[in-house]
Amino acid sequence: MSSVSVVIPCYNYGRFLPEATGSLLNDQPGVDVRVLIVDDGSQDDSADVAKKIAAADRRVEVHVHAANKGHAATYNEGILDWADGDYTVLMSADDMLTPGALSRAAAFMDAHPNVGFVYGHPLRFQHGGPLPPARTVLRGSSVWPGQRWIKGRFHDGKSVISSPEVVVRTSVQKQVGGYDAQNVHAGDIEMWLRFATRSDVGYLRGVDQAYYRMHGANMTVSRHLLVDLRARKGAFESVLDHCADRLQDPAELSDSVHRVLAWEALWAAARAYDRGRTGQTPVDELVAFAFECWPGTARMPLYRAFRLRQRIGPKVMPYLQPLILSAVARKAQNWWWWQSWERRGVGA
Repeated sequence: MSSVSVVIPCYNYGRFLPEATGSLLNDQPGVDVRVLIVDDGSQDDSADVAKKIAAADRRVEVHVHAANKGHAATYNEGILDWADGDYTVLMSADDMLTPGALSRAAAFMDAHPNVGFVYGHPLRFQHGGPLPPARTVLRGSSVWPGQRWIKGRFHDGKSVISSPEVVVRTSVQKQVGGYDAQNVHAGDIEMWLRFATRSDVGYLRGVDQAYYRMHGANMTVSRHLLVDLRARKGAFESVLDHCADRLQDPAELSDSVHRVLAWEALWAAARAYDRGRTGQTPVDELVAFAFECWPGTARMPLYRAFRLRQRIGPKVMPYLQPLILSAVARKAQNWWWWQSWERRGVGA
């Protein structure tokens, strides 16, 4: 029977812990599950809730930090120092796994020893609302060579993973090391890319592997677009800097990701004019970021569309955009993504 070590970092999420641990300890047949809850100096009753859960189930352990150490240190304490199962899962205290998620992932990993991590579809749901029904019958799977998966991510400029839906091979986790404390907001992207430099990547089709809870305190919800763009840029550049010897054509990958991030920043700046929200959107900073990413930004069709919006102005643009300039934007967008698709040549 395969073993799975699940690490749950928790900061002021004690109210979610019973549901999170219940999804791991119940309805996961055929796997030996152990859970570590790491309370990172919470100010609520998280530590007490965690200890109560552990007292009721010997498969659960609790570590309590006297002071907050931050995300990366908390993650690494669990995945590097504690986890000893065949496979490891890092799951936020406000998320859950679907029935059979660990069973399906472990069976797949057992059958594909070359795969370093496997993921599936996450179900997003609004906090306070009902859980959507989960698909639990596997319809197939895919294995992508790591370099092919990496190429797809560099051409997209973003992650395709929320996080709780991932099961990793513990031995590979030990090889690649822990999370980077310098990249708080996009450390997960960097981690998956580092994995893919050393192994293949698996995907489970037709099933939902995790529940991702949407609420105001989510890290991915609460951060600003510009912060997110900078974090992703830092994550991709970190992989380029530290894993260049394991990448195929790192120069081409660098060009691809910097172009697409520049395009995304320009698109956000242009849309601020369309919506009359230039006062709420850091337009100048977004444009500066685009030029920082890609020296050829001024030659992009989208940049010309952005400059036209600037000349028209934010007061008039929202009225004209649906009638006239949406066609310009669509042309620019279609051109850019067609170019991206042509370069990508990847279905992942």
